[in-house]
Amino acid sequence: MKRMDIDHLVEEIVKELTNKHAMKNSNDKYLVPIGVSGRHCHLTKSDFEKLFGSEASLTKKADLSQPGQFAANETVTIAGPKGSIQNVRILGPLRRKTQVEISLTDARKLGVTPPIRESGELMDSSPVTIIGPKGSIYLKEGLIIAQAHIHMNPEDAVRFNVKDGEFVRVKIINESRPISFEKVKVRVSPNFVLEMHIDTDEANAADVKPGTFGKLFKLGGPI
Repeated sequence: MKRMDIDHLVEEIVKELTNKHAMKNSNDKYLVPIGVSGRHCHLTKSDFEKLFGSEASLTKKADLSQPGQFAANETVTIAGPKGSIQNVRILGPLRRKTQVEISLTDARKLGVTPPIRESGELMDSSPVTIIGPKGSIYLKEGLIIAQAHIHMNPEDAVRFNVKDGEFVRVKIINESRPISFEKVKVRVSPNFVLEMHIDTDEANAADVKPGTFGKLFKLGGPI
């Protein structure tokens, strides 16, 4: 190995150890792991059967961070006035409402202007066509850009001194783009695992990588 390569390797190791040391000695009780949510679709049983056939069933590809949630093997195409996007992953299990969550970049490709909403808040959201191997459905409303949010359980909420539905600020911890998200909604449930969810546009803006954390702050003051 050349001397230059060795020096570069040593430099990278020192940088990694420094970052780990800084993380270890930071105020750990206020750190939140960051998860990136790509475009995806939630379907009702009825809509799933229209798209994939009455004999089809949703099959698991991989578990997600939240208990009981999974990415399915099945995908759909979504379409708007200006274009379409293929291979949009379905997330399971099947739900009571069908909805599609995309990024602002996706919205521009489709030619739609979906609102930024919490999951499930679909009134007056954008229309979208969903296409599967056996059929298609048109939703008059059901397309949204997901509001940045944090899943946490009641014990986490006590530790962070926050309550369900509250908005907080989260500063991304990195050297390249230490961006702060100023309106992050807290969602509390005994079934949740601590994680902040942002979309791909937000993740790219903040240079979020696997293992990235954010620090939570109360709006208008300290934690």
